[in-house]
Order: sequence, then C-alpha cells, then structure tokens
Amino acid sequence: MKQPMLNRRATMAWTLKPFACAALALVLSACSLPRISQVPASAQPAVPAQWEQAASAAQNQAQLQSAWWQAFGDAGLNAWVGLALEQSNDVLTAMARVDEARANLELAGAAALPQVSAALPLSSGRSLGARGLTQTRSLQPGLQASWELDVWNRLGDLRSAADLRLQASQADGDAVQLAVAATTAQAYIGLRSLQSQLSVAQSTLQSREAAVRLLTDQVRVGYISQLQQSQALAELESVRQSIEQLTLALERQRLALLQLAGGIGDASAQKLMGETLPGRAATQPQGDLEALAVPALPALGLPSELLERRPDIARAQLQLAASDKQLAAQRAAFLPQVSLSANLGSLLINALDYHPATVWGLGGSILAPLFSGGRLQGQFDAANAQRDQAAYAYRGTVIKALGDVQLALVSCQYLQTQWASARQREAVLQRTLGFAKDRYEAGYASYLEELDAQRNLFAVQQEVIRLRQSQLENAVQLYQALGGGWQKATSVTVTGTPEK
Repeated sequence: MKQPMLNRRATMAWTLKPFACAALALVLSACSLPRISQVPASAQPAVPAQWEQAASAAQNQAQLQSAWWQAFGDAGLNAWVGLALEQSNDVLTAMARVDEARANLELAGAAALPQVSAALPLSSGRSLGARGLTQTRSLQPGLQASWELDVWNRLGDLRSAADLRLQASQADGDAVQLAVAATTAQAYIGLRSLQSQLSVAQSTLQSREAAVRLLTDQVRVGYISQLQQSQALAELESVRQSIEQLTLALERQRLALLQLAGGIGDASAQKLMGETLPGRAATQPQGDLEALAVPALPALGLPSELLERRPDIARAQLQLAASDKQLAAQRAAFLPQVSLSANLGSLLINALDYHPATVWGLGGSILAPLFSGGRLQGQFDAANAQRDQAAYAYRGTVIKALGDVQLALVSCQYLQTQWASARQREAVLQRTLGFAKDRYEAGYASYLEELDAQRNLFAVQQEVIRLRQSQLENAVQLYQALGGGWQKATSVTVTGTPEK
C-alpha cells in the first residue's frame, strides 16, 4: 500500500521540479539585480533667479512670435527665410532624421506583439533500413507563433525610449529650423550692409574723382602744389581699393545666401537673388540697411522659463529621458524572460496526395540568466554612463542657452550706445567737411584739410553702417537665444532631475 503512494509522490516531485528550478532562477536573478543610481549632482544646471539686465527686462514691449523675422519689417528678409526653411539641406536632413526615429518607434512597438510566420519545410532523403534502401520525401506547411511576455516592462521601456527619441528628433528639427532662419537672416543683413557700404564708397569715389580733376587743372596752372594733388590721388585709389574689397565681400555673401536657400543652381533662389541684387551689379547696389528696423526687445520672462522655450534644451532633456528608459530596460535584462510559442500545420510524407496529418504544438519557456561572464553588468554600466553623459549634455545646453541670452542682452545696450555716438560723430564730421570746404574755397586753407575731413567722414559713415549691422544681427541672436517663439509640447520626468 505504501509503494503506490511513494510512486505518486515521486511523480509529483518530478512534475514540480521545472517550476522549482524556474523559481530558483528568479530568486537568483532578483538577488543580482543592479540598482539604478541617480543622475550625478554635478550634472544639475544652475539657473539664476532673474536676468542680470533687470533694467532691460523691465522694458519688454513685444511678445515673441514664431515668425520673429517679420519684426524687422523687410519683405526681402521674409522671402529669403521662407525659402531657406523650405529648401535648406539642413532642414531636409533633420526631417529625414525624424522619419527614421518614427520608424524606430514602430520597430520597438512591434517587439511587444506576437510574431507569426509561415513555414514550408521540404526534405528528401535516402537511408538504409531493414528492407534495404528507402527514400523519404516530406512536406510540412504550417504556421509558427511566438510571443515574449513583457513581465518586467523591458519592452515597454524600450518603446518609451524610442518614443522619447522621436520627440527629441522633432525638437532637434525645430532647433535646426530656428538655426537656419537665424543664419539666413544674418546673411541677408550682411548682404544689405555690404550694399550700403558699397553705396557710400561709390558716392565718395565720385566726389574724389571730381576733386582730382579740379586739382589737376589747378596744378597745371600753378595754383597749387603737386603735394595736394598726390594726396588726393592716394585717397582716390584708397577708395577704389575699398570698393574692390566690398565688391568681393558682396559676391561671397551672395553665394553664402544662395547656399542657405538651396544652392547656386536652384531656380527659386536665383530668382529671389535677382530681386535682391539685380543683375549682381555691384556698381549699382540696391537696398538700404536703414530700411530694416531694429525690433523692440522681446519678452524675456524668468530664466527658468527659458528651459521651456528653447528646442535644443527640450531635445537634450528628451534624450536624457530616453537614456533613462534605456537604462531601465537594460536592468530588466537581468530578470528571466518568459516566452510563449505555438505551431500548427500539416505533415505529408512520400506523396502529395497523401491525406495530411495535422500537427500542432504549444510551449512556453523561462530563460533566466545565471552566468554571462560580466556581459550583462558591462552593458548595464555602459547604459548608466550614457545616461550620465546625456545629463551633462543637458546641463551644457542649459549653460550655453543662459549665456546666449545674457550676452545678447548686454550687447543690445552697448551696441545702441555705440551706434548713437557714431551717428552724432557723423553729423559733426558732416559739418566739419562743410567748414573745411568753405575755408579751401575762400583760400584760407589747403585742400589737404578738406581731404582729411573727407577721410574721417567716410570712415565714420562705414562704421555707422557696420554698427547698425551688428545691432540687427544681435537682435537675430537674441530671438534665437530665446527660442524663436517655440513652445514645448510635452513634459518629461527623468530620474534625479529637478522638478520644473
């Protein structure tokens, strides 16, 4: 009576042995599970409570808009920025990266779904048996299915990481568009500045040529010495050299602007350039830098708000969150993987018209890592280091963003002061030139005095134009530093990062 009872117990013990082994593997895996550390404290960005330029911040007048370049009031600038945003190679490349990230998200999502495939094994063989040589042909069409149960949310973390990378790629595309718009605006401002400088140089050249002709006649009759004539000729050649330099710079700026908007072979860019710089005629430049208005200082807000207004900061934060999810998924690799499998098909042997036999199978597996030679730990440590690198990259982006805004604010104040002083000096030198001309025509002074006044006036006129260019370019930099009207679409949480 005791023997059957012992057999039943032995059979039950044998049946429960796989479950006991799986439970033991689960316990061992859980004991060796690494701990996810917090983001290093040194990776936390320090954000000031307010901008240093408090006085300037109190004078905000304009709300920052997404089409910020329209605040300059120049139709040509609007056209060039719009064309660059459509045709810039950098923008198109960024859009392709977004498509790649979207495909990777679909790939990560597919890993959590059951995988079904069709199979058609066909075999033929000859073997020696009791009846001699026999040839066997078999055909077994069927379906196979497998599904990894996401018990520990490893696949879910991988999908979340892919989703965050897609958002980061979209934010990166917005950052690229902002950079392209800013670069195009600065290139257009530089082109208009060179046109204005060239216009001033050509006007100066005409007056110098007229003066040289008059002095040549006066030298011929002995009214003045050749010293005044030679000085006037030297100044004339100096202006001609300046024109050549400005013409070369204008041509380079033209090519740079074309490259931003699709290249020198693009018909749309060439047509727009023909409107901006008709016939590429550097001898008769069109456009006036003064036609571009210096926009009012845009609304700044608090420094902490900048973290929500710049796409490059959002990209860095999303990349940090993605690396955090990747680290969690790598940690789950230490735990057992549970999979289910099934197959269903038919078996035909030696004849296709043979009545097929239905075959099927169901199964499951628990794969628990017990020893990997340090491979899993190394992968986890690498993912942890990558997460820390993303944290420091986020900190660096925030530091640069705060510095960009502060530098642009400081430059606004000092460039305005310099430009106003240069305009006052230009007005003074205009009067000085008039006095020098009157003294020369009245015979109280030589032409060298008038020539010196012309030289000083020409220099300050060019300086006024360059300072206006610097003001406009700094306004572009401020718009870019403030995010160009971009608004953050989502909010993410990363282990160890401060609450926003």
